[in-house]
Amino acid sequence: MAYYIWLILIVASILEVGGDAVIRKGLRGNSFATIIMGCVLLCGYALMVNVMKWDFSKIFGIYVAFFALISVLFGRFLFKESIPLSTWLGLAVIICGAAIIQFGSKN
Repeated sequence: MAYYIWLILIVASILEVGGDAVIRKGLRGNSFATIIMGCVLLCGYALMVNVMKWDFSKIFGIYVAFFALISVLFGRFLFKESIPLSTWLGLAVIICGAAIIQFGSKN
């Protein structure tokens, strides 16, 4: 798979998780403008992930792993959350599932 596809998935994940984080901040701070900015980021994610010419089920099956990884990293480093071992193990299972989707049978 071309390197740019991985880059698109990473950037799309950052846009989606970042958009969610911005909306959360806007809701907690009662800032409509911040909520709108989060919505714009979410729209950017949707556009990026849908420009790829993969089957819908395949792209989102793989994308879920990127989204999960970025979500856990945002929680840990941006929101300073303590991530339990069970979450890290669950993340590993999700990433393994994405690898099966990506590199499995090409029927």
